[in-house]
Amino acid sequence: MTSDLNGLGRDFQFTETDFQDIRQLIYTHAGISLSNTKKAMVYSRVGRRLRANGFIRFCDYLDFLKAGDELEWQAFVNALTTNLTAFFREKHHFPILAEHVRSIGHDYPVKLWCCAASTGEEAYTMAMTMVEVFDSYTPPVRILATDLDTQVLKTAMAGIYPLERVENLPADVLQRFFLKGTGRNAGCVQVRQELRDMISFQQLNLLDKNWPIHGPFDAVFCRNVMIYFDKPTQHKVLQKIVPVMRRDALFFAGHSESFHHAQELFSLQGNTVYNVANEALHLSISKR
Repeated sequence: MTSDLNGLGRDFQFTETDFQDIRQLIYTHAGISLSNTKKAMVYSRVGRRLRANGFIRFCDYLDFLKAGDELEWQAFVNALTTNLTAFFREKHHFPILAEHVRSIGHDYPVKLWCCAASTGEEAYTMAMTMVEVFDSYTPPVRILATDLDTQVLKTAMAGIYPLERVENLPADVLQRFFLKGTGRNAGCVQVRQELRDMISFQQLNLLDKNWPIHGPFDAVFCRNVMIYFDKPTQHKVLQKIVPVMRRDALFFAGHSESFHHAQELFSLQGNTVYNVANEALHLSISKR
């Protein structure tokens, strides 16, 4: 099939074959499963890559992509990655994290992993929670924050956000954890340096065969990631997460995610909070 899709080809020639090719490429490379309803989104986002590289046909751009340019592959993946996040999103998780860390005792440092850091709000919220737990800006905590998208990681590392991104936070949280921007950063806030020092940001594809990360982690936040994977890919990723968790670690998922198909790996403990299942404990690399 070579006809343009639903009149989308205003600037670029975009066919059903192109769309199916893109679906397969992003699934193979990043595990993202695009539905047939995403054609307009794909045209809009990938179309920017055609414009940047001087193509007018999707098929020509895809041939260029398949030739193996590493930077363009990253730009392609970045274009199709959705990065919706906020400070204290799904806020019921953070008191649970705090209580869990308090229960650990004195086997420090505490190690936490934020699997889909996006622009950093989730990882920084974890850091704020740890400051509260230890009543110190320099708690014995290390947070690894990873994401597939290199562009959002740049924002995360800088920790600079427009005021509208923090307008719903309580005044005492703003005062304690953010600095008001001046000069070229007027109208923005920046996360305090102590919180940024607590976090290591790193690019990671959860589908990579080998992960350059080192546990064991006391808690893993993997929220609103699995919704982009089909069930077999979800199971594959979850199976790889278990060995980098401590046997008593907590796993936090997104509000629309459930893992009934992976009950041998994780057991539900509360509202989208999981433990490593008894059947999977032999996979754990550390036992507290």
